[in-house]
Order: sequence, then structure tokens, then C-alpha cells
Amino acid sequence: MELVTPGSRGSRRETLAAAQQAGQELRERHIRGSEQIARAMLELQSEEGYWCGELTADSTLESDYILLQMWLYPPEPDKEWMPPSRARVDRAVKAILERQQPDGGWWIYPGGGAEINATARAYTMLKTCGMDIESEPMRKAREKVLELGGLQACNSYTKINFSLFDLYPRKYVPSVPPEIVLVPGDLIYEMSSWTRAIIVPLSIVQAVGKHKPTPMGRRVDELLAPHKKLSLPKRDAVSLIFNQVDRAVKIWERRNLRNVRAKAIREAERWMLERTRYSDGLGAIYPSMMYLIMAMESMGYASDQPDLVEGIRQFENLLIETEERFQFQPCVSPVWDTALCAYALGELEANRPGVADQAKMTRAADWLLTKEVRRKGDWSVKRPELEPSGWAFEFANEFYPDIDDTAMVLLALRHAKASDGEQQARVEKRAVNWLLGMQGSDGGWAAFDVDNNWSLLNKVPFADHNAMLDPACPDITGRVLEALSKMGLGSEHPAVARGAEFLLRNQERDGSWYGRWGVNYIYGTFLALRGLRASGVDGTRTAVERASEWLRSIQNADGGWGESCLGYKTHGYAQAPSTPSQTAWAMLGLEAAGMGQLPAVKRGVKWLLERQKPDGRWDEDLMTGTGFPNVFYLAYHLYRDYFPLLALATLCPTAVNVE
Repeated sequence: MELVTPGSRGSRRETLAAAQQAGQELRERHIRGSEQIARAMLELQSEEGYWCGELTADSTLESDYILLQMWLYPPEPDKEWMPPSRARVDRAVKAILERQQPDGGWWIYPGGGAEINATARAYTMLKTCGMDIESEPMRKAREKVLELGGLQACNSYTKINFSLFDLYPRKYVPSVPPEIVLVPGDLIYEMSSWTRAIIVPLSIVQAVGKHKPTPMGRRVDELLAPHKKLSLPKRDAVSLIFNQVDRAVKIWERRNLRNVRAKAIREAERWMLERTRYSDGLGAIYPSMMYLIMAMESMGYASDQPDLVEGIRQFENLLIETEERFQFQPCVSPVWDTALCAYALGELEANRPGVADQAKMTRAADWLLTKEVRRKGDWSVKRPELEPSGWAFEFANEFYPDIDDTAMVLLALRHAKASDGEQQARVEKRAVNWLLGMQGSDGGWAAFDVDNNWSLLNKVPFADHNAMLDPACPDITGRVLEALSKMGLGSEHPAVARGAEFLLRNQERDGSWYGRWGVNYIYGTFLALRGLRASGVDGTRTAVERASEWLRSIQNADGGWGESCLGYKTHGYAQAPSTPSQTAWAMLGLEAAGMGQLPAVKRGVKWLLERQKPDGRWDEDLMTGTGFPNVFYLAYHLYRDYFPLLALATLCPTAVNVE
């Protein structure tokens, strides 16, 4: 029997009082912190009503910029290269060198180590610009390329780019024939939207067959790994069959069947030019915009031809250029950032009225309504009767409205009310109908298309960018389910029931869900949980419990959550230092599972608040966005701010367990 003394009772009272005091301080910090970041986000809103943070990636964009300049302004024989863009080229060289790692290589995500394509491209562009190959940076880079397997280990797009300057043998580069646009059955629409936007102009470049010189005829044969054969990609037996097809295409090209090839080039040209209308460039993404410029130059467009001038202007709009920086963005994200900012602010306003500026929320809603897509795009090939609606990711990209963006905008419009309520209601109705029409046969939703999952296409030689297809994925499906449910579609609606079933069927063994567009399982899990919770579908309890247990099990010792891009390669969660965005995702996932009062969530709140800067914002060094898994990753510079805001807004301070 425990002896209870007056002193021990006093000690317990003091401990309880201290805990209550700490809890009260945390609540107050929670309130102050969320209001502080809300004010910071409101200050970032543009006069027009949108938000648009920087969106950055790795050094390959600066390397490819130099390659494009060599294409547009080829050097004269035996002379150093002095294009009109030389000052910018020098700035690109400087930017590339600044990102070289101590081991000599370049990464595709921070902490990921040297990557063969980024390193080979950097070395090659630095050498062509005249950098001494015996300098320490170049020596270390060359050694790293060879250590990683040499040019033979690069992906098809690196090899294709190099072959255009005779830096890699054309014989061993996959062919991308323009005849692909003539194949019956709309074959090109079985490829992902970004793939088709890339390969159509690239096919023209290859078909025209121009080769450009490098400054002083510089080559990079020293990057070829000795004793390693040159060959087309060999992944499995099926890919070997496609390699034989590729050889047949090359024979076709040598026989020069001009009438068919000319027809194919004309159709590819028509296809790509049509998709530059109502858009910020072809596909509104860096690689397709670059190949568009190269294709037009290949076909002999004059330097003042309006389409070429506009193509270059749109491409250069992706550049961030200041006295301190020279960095290209792969695209811009105004619709995405605006929807997420407005939604996070609206969630905070719902819990603490008076925090969000209603005039600014209305301005955001009005701007979003102007960006609704009202023209049929590539998606309509498979859904010809569906009325156009939805939102693209960028300022203008009307051929490619984004299912994920559309769902997020609908969520934002639950809080942000436009000046014209009747117009908003009409837009929302159209958008809901469009989302319903874009549901796949498996019950899930993809990014841009429906049933874009013909896995055989992953075997073609140029499919090694790891994004040939656009299948349904848990993260987008979860967000769409949340949006549809918030728009009044209940668990009895067939689309909602099928979407929930897709999520249950695709849960990983450890209880997580794969995240296609964010890094990675934390992202997929938080969105799947929010979708299941909003749907109200029965039979999800076991899945939710497994997911919440998984989220708790991967919490870092410091109280936050973090995950590395490495998980895309290992096909499982890969621990990383805590980040604001991923910590927020995990907390939102636990809240959606009904576990927002857990001590784990309290620790996450404390982690965020302890790292909040005086201006209310956060720093984030790692990449938490995904472009092409294992190939290209993204740093959304507002993720570090509006996701923590959403987490703090969603987790009411009085509900967080502080004991």
C-alpha cells in the first residue's frame, strides 16, 4: 500500500498544475502561430487574387537551357561560342557549378546523392561552354559519371539530346517517329498527357534530322564507360521486342519514304501548334516547351515567326533571374497554390472567425472562376460527350485541365465565396459533373486522363522517364472523394462508393497508401484517410486503424515527420529529417482518422511551432513534391507554409491532447 503524505499530494498537484500551464501555453502558441501564418499568407496574395509560389527542381533545367541555346545559336567552326544569350549561358554555368556536390556529382533531390543524368548533363554543358576538363570540378564530375555507369547508363532523353549534337551515336538512341500521330486507334492518347506533349515535337526534331555542332567540336567520349557495350535499353523480353521495332523504324527512316514521313511531320506540327493556343506554351511544362522551340527551328521557322517568338517568350517566363539567382522552373503553379491557400485560410476562418480577410477570399474565388476550362482538351478523346470544365495547374493550359486541381478548387470554393454566387454555383455544378465523368473504370482518378494505364507502353525504348502512363492513384482519388463529399455527394452515390473501394483495394500491406504526386507514402496516406473519412462509406474502420498506426510508427524522435524520395526506388517508406509539409500531412492524416487528440499530434504541433520563423513562415530544405518518380522531383516553395497552416487550422487548439 502506497504511503500518501501531504508532501506527495503537493508534488502531484504541482505536477498537474505545471502540465496544465504547459498545455495552456501550447494552446496560446497554437492560436498565435496559426494567425501569424494566416497573415503572412494573406500578404503574399497578388492584387488579382491568386497565390503563386516558386516551383523549382534540379540542375538539369539549367543544363538543358544551355543545350537549347546551342541549338538556336550554333557555334561557328573553330571559334569559341558567343551566342546573343552568352551572358545568360554564363549565369547558367555558374548556377550549375554552385549545385555540384562534394563527391563531384549532381543530385535530383537533396540528400539523394549523385544521379547519372543530372551529372552527365552538367559535365557536358560545362565542357561545351569551355570549362577546363582538368579542373577539379570537372575531374570529379567525370569520375562520378564513370562510377555511375557512364553515358550508357543515362536515360533515353539524355541520350536523345546528346545525339542531336553527335555526342552519342544515333544508332543507339530510341527513335520517336512522327508517324505515331497517324497510328489508328488514337494510340498517342494511350500515353500520358505530358509524354505526348514531349514526344510529338521531339519526333519532328528527330525526323527532320538536323545535327548541330558543339563549340570547337568538343565531345564527351571520355564519359563512355570502357568495356560497356552501347545498345538500346534492355529491361526484359518484351522490351527486346520493341527494340526490334525500333530497328525497323530506323530502316524505314533510311529508305526515306518521303510522302508518309512528310504527312506525319505535317500532322505532328498541326497537333503541337494547336495545343499552344489558350496555353502558356505546349503543355505549359519545360521539356515540351523546349522541344517545341527546337521543332519549329528544325522546320525552318524564321526567327521572327510569331509562333516561335511566342514559344521562346513562354519558355523564358519560367526563368527566375535576379542578381543572386539564375534558375528555371519546370512550370508555374498559380491555380494549385491559390486553391490550397484559400482552403487553408477558410478552414482557419471556420474555427476562428475574423482571421481571414473576406475581401481577399472573394478576390481569390473570383480569380479562380475566371480560370475554369471551357474548351475540350485531350481528355475528350475518351470522354467526347462530357461537358468541359475543371481547372489547369498553370495560368493557362486549357488542353490539360487537372483532376487534382479541380478537386482542390472545389474544396477552396466551399470557403471562398465569389462576387457572383449564381455564377459560382453553375461553375461548381459543371466541375462536379466533369470529375464524375473522369472517374476510371477501376473506381479511381488519375491526373489528366481516364484509363491511361496500358502497361505495355512502359516497354517501349523511350519509356524510361518513368511516366509513360497516368493511372489512377490513391492521393488524387482521396482528394476527389473529399471534394465530392463536401459538394453533397454521400456514401450512397456510386462514384463515391467506387472511389472508396479503390482506396481500400490499393492500401499497402503496412497500412499506408502510395503518393504519386507528393513524397510519398505520408502524402498518399493523409489524402486517402481524408477521402475515406469524408465519404462516410461503411467498412473502412480496419483500413483507417492500420493507416493511423503506420503514421504513428514513423514519427521522428523530434516530433515531426519526414520522408525521402528514395522510397520511390525502394517501394517503401524511407525515413528522412522532419519537414513542415510532411509533418502537416501526417497530422492531417491522424486527424482524419479521428486521432487528432493523440500525444503524437501534440508533439507534431510543438515541432511546427518551435520552428516557425518570426514572420510566421517555415523553412524547408528537402523536396516533397513529385514530377516523375525516380527521375524528377519538385520543391513547391509554399508547401512549407500552407500545409502547416491547414494542419494548425484543422486541429482546434482546445482539442489537442496537451496532458
